[in-house]
Amino acid sequence: MKAAVLKNSGDANAFQLEERPIPQASEDTILIKVKAFGLNRSELMTRKGYSPNVKFPRVLGIECVGEVESDPSGDYQKGQKVAALMGGMGRDFDGSYAEYTVLPKSIVFPFESQLSWDQLGAIPEMYQTVYGSLSLALNCQKGDNLLIRGGTSSIGMLATQLAKSMGVQVIATTRNPDKASLLMNNGVSYCLIDDGELASKVKAIFPDGVDKVLELVGTVTLKDSLHCAKPGGTVCMTGMLAEQWEIPNFAPMDFIPPLVSLTIYNSGAANIIPAIFQDFIHTVEAGQIHLNVSKVFHLDEIAKAHAYMESNQAGGKLVVLT
Repeated sequence: MKAAVLKNSGDANAFQLEERPIPQASEDTILIKVKAFGLNRSELMTRKGYSPNVKFPRVLGIECVGEVESDPSGDYQKGQKVAALMGGMGRDFDGSYAEYTVLPKSIVFPFESQLSWDQLGAIPEMYQTVYGSLSLALNCQKGDNLLIRGGTSSIGMLATQLAKSMGVQVIATTRNPDKASLLMNNGVSYCLIDDGELASKVKAIFPDGVDKVLELVGTVTLKDSLHCAKPGGTVCMTGMLAEQWEIPNFAPMDFIPPLVSLTIYNSGAANIIPAIFQDFIHTVEAGQIHLNVSKVFHLDEIAKAHAYMESNQAGGKLVVLT
């Protein structure tokens, strides 16, 4: 099989495409024939060497969709469609940047769909993150106002659509004025150009602030995002597009405004419930949700795909087909 192997941290050209033996499934694992996988910023950060616990060489990839090749337990049949994500994928053990991968059964779940593999490859991590952020962390309710900071990211684009389907009014941001139409066409009520200071712009529209904020840029804009929320509002930091982990000299009493709640969501918080995942696929199949797949690559283009992700040109999810 072909696998994109990262032997050391580096730039996008650090990946080496290798021929490797197809791995064998053992007890409590499944051999999956990978059909597609989405790219994620966390993989970019790992590639750069920002994940100190990841040991090289490593096959990255924290999610995939594909077909069961072998399940020693017999619970899954050969050819059955499955998705997998997180649980150490691409970090503690080799992940999805390959034609085949062996994964723990605990992070694999079945689904049915007639969608193309490039569409399916966009879903697992993106949907889990959006669902968890909006429903579990922010508890968005009909009638809420939601600010999405980092609206043109894949998470931001899907979050806009799901929030709207919940009856939530969305305000989204972009640093690039040329992408404002992308946000408006995706259904936001207001598009704000992010120059690092949004609070005054938000309060010109909503004088008390917004009910909820989904922070996807990260620590560099978090303090300003907190000041966009009204008293009693909630800010959830889910993304780190700015690739900065820490807040220097963090002083909570100065950093967090009174009566504003700060929480986080990451993909380790909860795994996808298969029935909810299947329901989401049905909404995509019915045309109720558009996945905003920005660009599709092939496995032998993994360096090109990572370079494109790092360029921040995408207006949605990047998917790789094997």
